[in-house]
Amino acid sequence: MATYVVLAHFTDQGVRGVKDSPKRAAAFKAAAKKEGVTVKAFYWTLGRYDMVSILEAPDAETVTALSLSVGKLGNVRTETLPAFDNAGMEAILKKVG
Repeated sequence: MATYVVLAHFTDQGVRGVKDSPKRAAAFKAAAKKEGVTVKAFYWTLGRYDMVSILEAPDAETVTALSLSVGKLGNVRTETLPAFDNAGMEAILKKVG
C-alpha cells in the first residue's frame, strides 16, 4: 500500500456548512474504506490548510478517484502528496545515478 498526505481547505460552501464538517469527515472515512483506502489519520488544522489526512491506498488512481469524488461535492479542495517512509526513500535513492 502506498501512503498519501491529503491537504484540504474549505470552499465557501464548506465554510457555510462548517458545523457539518465532522459528519462529512465520517462520510469521507466510510467512502475511503469502501474503495480500499485506509485513513490512518485525519486532523483539522489552522493555517493554509483546514484539514490534513494520511491515507494508505493501493495506487495513485484509487486515491485520485477518492479525492475527485470528495471534491465534486463542493465543500473542500484537495492537494494530494505521495509520501515515502525511510525504506521507500532508500529504494528511490538506489535508483539515483
